[in-house]
Amino acid sequence: MSKKISLAGLLIIFFLGFSFSLVAQSINSSHGHSHDHEHGIAHSHEHNTTNSNIVAKKAKLVTGQGDYIFSWDKALTYAFPKEAHEFEPGMHGGFNEDPETGIVYTGIPGYGLCKITPDLKQWKTIGTDARLKDNIHGIVFFVHKGVKYLAVAQEGKRVLVITLDGKIVSEILKPTGTEFKFEEANKFFASEDSNFGVTDVTYLKGTLYVAHGYSAGDFVMTIKEKNGVWSWGKLAWGGKGDSPGQFKTAHGIYAHKNRILVANRAAGQVVKFTKKGKFIEIFNGIPKGSLVCNVAYKSEHYFFNALSAIGKQKSAPIYVHSGDELVSTVIPGDLDIPTLTNIHQVWPHIVVNPDGSKQLYLLVHGWNKGKFAVLKMK
Repeated sequence: MSKKISLAGLLIIFFLGFSFSLVAQSINSSHGHSHDHEHGIAHSHEHNTTNSNIVAKKAKLVTGQGDYIFSWDKALTYAFPKEAHEFEPGMHGGFNEDPETGIVYTGIPGYGLCKITPDLKQWKTIGTDARLKDNIHGIVFFVHKGVKYLAVAQEGKRVLVITLDGKIVSEILKPTGTEFKFEEANKFFASEDSNFGVTDVTYLKGTLYVAHGYSAGDFVMTIKEKNGVWSWGKLAWGGKGDSPGQFKTAHGIYAHKNRILVANRAAGQVVKFTKKGKFIEIFNGIPKGSLVCNVAYKSEHYFFNALSAIGKQKSAPIYVHSGDELVSTVIPGDLDIPTLTNIHQVWPHIVVNPDGSKQLYLLVHGWNKGKFAVLKMK
């Protein structure tokens, strides 16, 4: 009898324990699901949201269309020399380069004429002449009679021809009004009220071409070399107006394929001329209201920028143009680059990587608040 009771007791204890275990598992299971919902799923949702924000942010921080989409290269931007930071807000010029070496040249007012290594990682000043610290509004690299030179346009002061080690070869000052076979230019410079508003310079087949757009005397003029000295040539054209061949602020000038291209800023145009100054055509497809500042060419496309934003754009736009049509509009303001709103010049530059591959960059020269930035093509 005692064994039966004991067996029965054991069975009762077993079933009670088993039931308690099931209840406990049920409670724990229920609690666990609630915990997962509050923490696990919520955490997963938060994680996904964060990823989405990161993806959205990354997607936002590119600009352009088609093959010409760019991001901001912070590392190369911050290669700008530390000792020049105090002068950066005064930047007001542009870039040019030696196509043989890939060295880029630019000027920083108060700091000096600079060269940048082909990989865009190191800057160095050139020359000690005080004139090189004046504002360099436009610059060109060129080869004349087998020798490499730079020429710079310094608004209100002069045009300089310089060796690559910074020695000034010639200083070309304001014309007197007797130099040109263009009566309008001679009449202007002979006047006591005339100014010297040079904005940019380029070179083509032995001749320097100078844009003179910061003036009522809105011309393109030429400079020639004789016996190692550079001085005003006979050729000039333009004048302020709306007629073909006239200008409304001839700001940038660029030689390409035996043609002279002029950024006619207030008219929002890129105008093509023969080397003798005969009007050929105006580029198509440039958006209305674009204050086009400068022109450059690389990778079978022209690159030029407006001075300021149009409509709701976050910054002045950069245009990539085939010569026949606009193929991409790049808005650096979409990349959240600090202080960069207005743009004075853009320069396309190719870096050859150690493996032989090539990467296209855009060097951006800001204006107003002054800013140097580098954009990288995706």
